[in-house]
Amino acid sequence: TAGRGTKGTKARSKVPVWYEGGQLPLQRRLPKMKGFKNPFRVEYQAVNLDTISETGLDEVTPEALYERGLISKGVMIKILGRGELSRAVHVKAHAVSATAEAAISAAGGTVEILPLNFKGPRPPHESINEVRRVRKHAKHIPGAGSSNEDPLHCIYPRRLSTWFSSPCAWNRL
Repeated sequence: TAGRGTKGTKARSKVPVWYEGGQLPLQRRLPKMKGFKNPFRVEYQAVNLDTISETGLDEVTPEALYERGLISKGVMIKILGRGELSRAVHVKAHAVSATAEAAISAAGGTVEILPLNFKGPRPPHESINEVRRVRKHAKHIPGAGSSNEDPLHCIYPRRLSTWFSSPCAWNRL
């Protein structure tokens, strides 16, 4: 029996790992996925320059646009460049297109970018990802290396072969 028990599919040789004994396999039970939903998508509500010129506002903010019924409550707005401005306007928005920014400054106005207010998972910060990557794959050696070395070279990876082959490792031995 060679440690496989007697008879049955698992006792035979050449049984695929994914074989489930005649049950509909997992790869056929799951639906065919067409793409995915990005959890870090940032959605803006668009406001064009012609809409801003029609409102007659001197200072365009999300609150002022909400009071006029031009945007929904709590959404992030992006100013787009369709239309023209004939007067100076101070714009506070979460994002502004390049053509809109050029048109606003040409009319003598100013643009202020507001911080993004995410609803849902916030896109991770690059430095946090780097710290997580380093912590996952390495241990830090206290006092190793000099201050002008790259900090990623002053870590002790789990694979010793790569650590011994790195140029700064031989200086620490």
